[in-house]
Amino acid sequence: MIGKVPKPGKSFGGCIEYNVLKKDAAMLYADGVRIDKIAHTIDDFNMQRKMNPGLGQAVGHIALSWSPNDKDKLDDDKMVEIAKEYLQKMKIQDTQVLMVRHKDKEHPHLHIVYNRVNNQGKTISDKFQHYNNLKISKQLTLKHGMYMGKGKEQVNRQQLKGIDKLKYELHDALKATIKKVGSVTELKNELAKQGIDTYFKFKSGTTEIQGISFGKGKYKFKGSEIDRSLSYGKITQEIRQNVQQRQSEQVQHKQFVSDLKVAAQSQTPAFSQQPNTGGKSLLEVLLAPEYIEPMPYIHDTDERKKKRKKQNESYKINR
Repeated sequence: MIGKVPKPGKSFGGCIEYNVLKKDAAMLYADGVRIDKIAHTIDDFNMQRKMNPGLGQAVGHIALSWSPNDKDKLDDDKMVEIAKEYLQKMKIQDTQVLMVRHKDKEHPHLHIVYNRVNNQGKTISDKFQHYNNLKISKQLTLKHGMYMGKGKEQVNRQQLKGIDKLKYELHDALKATIKKVGSVTELKNELAKQGIDTYFKFKSGTTEIQGISFGKGKYKFKGSEIDRSLSYGKITQEIRQNVQQRQSEQVQHKQFVSDLKVAAQSQTPAFSQQPNTGGKSLLEVLLAPEYIEPMPYIHDTDERKKKRKKQNESYKINR
């Protein structure tokens, strides 16, 4: 399961009509609002928001999505059960809530509309909401035995929007760049070429780095907020391992070339005159495709000349 949290909105009318009027939409649960008519539902949400007129963006909206692999495990009641538990953990409580199921996608998903003005007229905070959403979605996925995707590589990037899209862009850029660099400083320089800013958090009164964040445009995220593997400690560990791996591969390559040289020298022909290699080393010639070792030149003797003369005379007589 994964939760998608758009920015809070201003219009309950637009949000509710979008969710309720969608083809095959089904209202599964409501608390504190009437659902006999859409106009009544909108009026009830707007009536409560008047208790806190200073809150301009009072419309809370969250979409919970499950993997297509979970279809057989999810009926309407199960989806509502998980959604209620999600809201409790997100501290979205004591307020108006509407849950609507959509069936326009292959994967099961549920939309939650809630009032950020609670029943006492106080504001429900959206601070750290995106971070908490990721953590709680994972907890509930594991608790209820739902399908757990294998990392961010499985996420469909084309369907992402807003902050979620930016986070995945940063994730992909970081993962690709970390493989190529040899230090955190080099990482910062390479990311800057891609328009990504890097920020370090230092231990108080020292130059010791404790954390790392990345930003693009007006947004900035901690590395661990983008992905757990992108904390400062794990980034430096991965860079160190990559450098060691490259050094090991270089040593292995040098040893391989050295072994080839030894093998080539041990197989040098025993005749005194060396083959004509065109100015190349013997190793280069041996490694070239379709190498054919030249035969040694043998001088004609008097005996060979006499034998060839007799063969020519015999040929003339036969003609």
